[in-house]
Amino acid sequence: MQETQKYKRLSLLFFSLLFCLPCLLLLDIFLGSSSISISKIIQELCCKTDNLALSLIVWEIRVPRAITAVIVGFSLSLSGLLMQTLFRNPLAGPSVLGVSSGASVGVAFVMLFVGTSLGSHTLKFSIHESWILIFAASLGSIAILFLILFVSLYLNDTVAVLIVGIMLANFTLSIVSIWQFFSNPEEIQTYLLWTFGSLQGVLGYKLLLLAILNFCMAVVAVLFAKNLNLLLFGTGYAASCGVHVPSFTKQIILVTGILAGSVTAFCGPIGFIGVVVPHIARLLTGTSDHRYLLPITALLGAIIMLVCDCIAKLPGYEHSLPINAVTSIVGTPIVLVVLLKRKNIRI
Repeated sequence: MQETQKYKRLSLLFFSLLFCLPCLLLLDIFLGSSSISISKIIQELCCKTDNLALSLIVWEIRVPRAITAVIVGFSLSLSGLLMQTLFRNPLAGPSVLGVSSGASVGVAFVMLFVGTSLGSHTLKFSIHESWILIFAASLGSIAILFLILFVSLYLNDTVAVLIVGIMLANFTLSIVSIWQFFSNPEEIQTYLLWTFGSLQGVLGYKLLLLAILNFCMAVVAVLFAKNLNLLLFGTGYAASCGVHVPSFTKQIILVTGILAGSVTAFCGPIGFIGVVVPHIARLLTGTSDHRYLLPITALLGAIIMLVCDCIAKLPGYEHSLPINAVTSIVGTPIVLVVLLKRKNIRI
């Protein structure tokens, strides 16, 4: 009976979030620097009108940006949940443990170091080749994750592993600073604008590539649910139940690196979402069962990212606020609320 009630409650939560997602998606499309009535937007979405300006704003700017927000939200949230489970550390996340910094140093290598070495013409060409950025960012994030994993084999203290992650993040930032010192102002400005984070500009094949890649990784993450539940009881227990822990750990690292690295490549480093959303999901579900946590975390991440994007558009200026700043402003009070409600955070 108790299990049935739990299933009904979690089902209600899931379908409630599923209902909120398209509503917020529509709101995000409605908001923007140009004031357009919601009826015209709905009409344009349902059947394209002859208004070329309206069609351009909706289909070339607002819809891709809203879809990008959804992809970024579920990708960072799932990567944060996977890392928190793997390291059994409530503060683990793509940004806190240096994964985003690793992705950033990969992108900086393409933008600053390669551009400086080969010339500005090559730099401009490389920036528009998304596969180069996504490869560099993913490689950088996976490299940092493997370094953290290697250290964790010798350090049983999760706080020590966290400190190592922070040190690695600072080390990568130092490398980027050296490259910036030897780069020209145009290259530095391009990289700095990228670090602010943006959901704009992910269009056409870029959006399709990001969507397919991260959706596939999200499906793989959901398939990890059973083994992740076993991993909660420790690596010894998981191994006794038939899980090949070293191989499974590498799979988690690969999926997490691609999810976080691809988002960082296309949208810049976006913080807080990967750390905050898994805790909100646990608070709402009241369970650590990944069969429920994974889909609800993905939905929550997409919803919170859409809310952040709506806030970023509120000033109504031609240029919206940097999304990375908005997620930090929204994420900080959420973390404080979670800490107050749960004095002892457990994974």
